[in-house]
Amino acid sequence: MTTHEPSVEPLVEVAGLTVDFGSVRAVDGLSFTLEAGGALAVVGESGSGKSASAYALLGLHRGTGARVGGTVRVAGTDVNAADDRELRALRGAQAAMVFQDPLSSLDPYYPVGDQIAEVLRVHRRLSRRAARARAVEVLDRVGIPEAARRSRLRPHEFSGGMRQRTLIAMALACEPRLIVADEPTTALDVTVQAQILDLLHDLRQETGLGLLLVTHDVGVAAESVDEVLVMCGGREVERGPVARVLGSPREAYTKELLAAVPRVETRRAVPPVTPGPVLSSRAAVGAPADGSADEVAVPLLEAVDLRREFGRGSGRTVAVGGVSLAVHAGRTLGIVGESGSGKTTLGRMLVRLLDPTAGRLRYGGTEIGSLSEKELRPFRRELQMVFQDPVASLNPRRSVGESVADPLRAAGERDEERVRERVGALLERVGLDRAHFERYPHEFSGGQRQRIGIARALAAEPKVIVCDEAVSALDVTTQAQVVALLAELQRELSIGLVFIAHDLAVVRQVSDHVAVMRGGLIVEQGPADEVYEDPRDPYTRQLLAAVPALDPGLAAARRAARKELAAA
Repeated sequence: MTTHEPSVEPLVEVAGLTVDFGSVRAVDGLSFTLEAGGALAVVGESGSGKSASAYALLGLHRGTGARVGGTVRVAGTDVNAADDRELRALRGAQAAMVFQDPLSSLDPYYPVGDQIAEVLRVHRRLSRRAARARAVEVLDRVGIPEAARRSRLRPHEFSGGMRQRTLIAMALACEPRLIVADEPTTALDVTVQAQILDLLHDLRQETGLGLLLVTHDVGVAAESVDEVLVMCGGREVERGPVARVLGSPREAYTKELLAAVPRVETRRAVPPVTPGPVLSSRAAVGAPADGSADEVAVPLLEAVDLRREFGRGSGRTVAVGGVSLAVHAGRTLGIVGESGSGKTTLGRMLVRLLDPTAGRLRYGGTEIGSLSEKELRPFRRELQMVFQDPVASLNPRRSVGESVADPLRAAGERDEERVRERVGALLERVGLDRAHFERYPHEFSGGQRQRIGIARALAAEPKVIVCDEAVSALDVTTQAQVVALLAELQRELSIGLVFIAHDLAVVRQVSDHVAVMRGGLIVEQGPADEVYEDPRDPYTRQLLAAVPALDPGLAAARRAARKELAAA
């Protein structure tokens, strides 16, 4: 790829930027510059205006009804004054965008190679053959194995990480001077996230392109950029070199934001409810997670050699291949692993949303793994799940109060006054208002919708709750609030929690015991502090090496460690 010559004029120059959506001002007087080859992270909570600011750099608000004011210059183009032809020339050729959700950005009907080639044919006027060859070249550059063959595949045939690499390849196709990346790693597991961040770092070093990274994950910023701009309420709060802002923040809001970031090296601060003696030595892989019956209290929920297969014959896939673990009252079992490791399938089996293919599942000493749906009914209320996507798990056509009331009505409660009183109390318990009963899911933020999901799970008065990536899509402060809520509820109600996540730092903050999954198996498990401080399995060490660090120096050291592990 061509290395861009340095330019006297800043690559990006923003002055007094405002973005209004109706009566709401999303961006209020933002100003900053980005030099050629530089990297700036714009960080903040959901609703801070960071994405709205990034979209303004490529004129993506045009035609949406948003009103954009101020001055935005990118690679010499006055974006707000440019006509459609000038904007087309800017996009792709000079500046390119990498969006958060690759499935929404890629056409499901066309091979990925054809989609990249189309960008080249529009901007570079290349022949079909030359464009295809260049598409394969950039796919290879971003680490897609067997790029020529895979260029003929469609997006659904790629993993999440490969789809994100494809978007980066598409952005790089015309060798732009600037890449704007909007939450490019939010939905990815920790090792794939590290690979994408390493890729962006290497591309910057090789090509000299500029990077503007939008993220709510401060650790991702530390891994990737030279400077940080912190936003809140549409305005700049603090800006400066990444090491200074993250190491010695000057503003109270920045300090609060950093305080909410979970750290993989920090032990759990809140003591758990202890139902019995705590296991102090690590359990063997494949054994029930908390030791023998004479070491700890009888578990609420226990899985022994639990297995789940999908498909038949030669097309059969083993999603979970014989897992044993235990869940105790008042304690949290964290389950970590990459996408495809089997952790979600395992979680669904634990609450019998999926039937095990083989193995035993005991709840309160009763075998429930092979019970029929009718036989399961007495246990259904006591085994609940909080899902990753509260939007998908809440009916948009029903008020949130009605959704929370469902478990009460399913249990036979017919007195509407008692139902409304109980739902109101539950909404208050998770930090919402009783008056929210009549509101609909779209009227709430992501964190509020997740609280509604927790209230619905609590309505059944469960003994065990499985949280499947329940905080993965939330910004750090909202994530911290939901985690604190779960810990508080656990202490009060002595609930056994299973916390499934790909974020190792969050898992450490909430878990007493941790199981590490890979390829449908548990490769390591034990007390959380022992697993994190003395990991025995190479895969666990690989996961920990991929966790973003808030210290840029430590981030560089971990990047080097990842390369060593990959080469080993």
